[in-house]
Amino acid sequence: MSPSLTELHSYLRVNNAAARARRRDRMPDIAKGDNELRGRLDRVGMGHIELPVRVETPDGVMLVPARADAFVDLADPDAKGIHMSRLFLRLQEALERAPLSGALIVEVLEDMRESHADLSTSAFIELRFDFMSKRPALISDNEGWRTYPVVFRGDLTPAGVRLYLGTTVTYSSTCPCSAALARQLIQEAFDRDFGGQGQVSFDQVRAWLGTPEGICATPHSQRSEAEVIVQVSSPQGAPSLGELITNLEEALRTPVQAAVKREDEQAFALLNGQNNMFCEDAARRLKDTLDADARVSDYRVECRHFESLHPHDAVSVVTKGVEGGLQG
Repeated sequence: MSPSLTELHSYLRVNNAAARARRRDRMPDIAKGDNELRGRLDRVGMGHIELPVRVETPDGVMLVPARADAFVDLADPDAKGIHMSRLFLRLQEALERAPLSGALIVEVLEDMRESHADLSTSAFIELRFDFMSKRPALISDNEGWRTYPVVFRGDLTPAGVRLYLGTTVTYSSTCPCSAALARQLIQEAFDRDFGGQGQVSFDQVRAWLGTPEGICATPHSQRSEAEVIVQVSSPQGAPSLGELITNLEEALRTPVQAAVKREDEQAFALLNGQNNMFCEDAARRLKDTLDADARVSDYRVECRHFESLHPHDAVSVVTKGVEGGLQG
């Protein structure tokens, strides 16, 4: 019968530190053997590491599950490989110790590179997780939770540190073209119903506007997404996740809602009516907001409108235009 995991652990574990060290010394380490294949590598490490991160929110620190990629370069062309466990243990220890921040990411990157000082000159981290935020309703006193996919990315090279923060914001977009066409149809319906009457009273027009004929056509609108990644000017002065999301939603003006009563739905209809936009308009609104933020040194914005008219999406992309940056 095969031993259980508990029995196997008991057999292999040696409680005496000196004895454990002697056992490790006797274990084969093929990474130190001859290397027939030589050459430097841009990145070596681990992807999709499972771990929690501590995220600061207005209500306190929230612990959320995340996936991480952690890499260093292999600058020594004669080395067979890196010490992957060092990357894992350093990343895990740092993220358990303190809330996620730009300064913490820089600290981990420097520690990763230092742990491979004889092999590497650069380090890279990417963290992906869902950030949850409770958003107020438009009119009513209710609140509802929203989830925003987030990416934290840090890149440490001999030239310095680059830190990136990204998220996706979901919003509603009403087509300006279809809004104009709908207004024309409503005018034509008005002409048909009142064209031969000469003057029409206020009460007649008001009553007509409340009938199905008074809104015989509606513009098409659709759920839309803005995928945004920004490079921050300073790790110590980076915007918080909640701040970045709020700034993006305020620029778009029609973020989707969680808690909705009738008064909130009516307010949302008014917002959409006052903020018709093509995907080009959405991208330019976000561009203006990011250009005005001194904490953002570069950005890439992709707006995608999941058209209700077409089976395909309408897409626009804008970058700050920094040479060698987030263009494309």
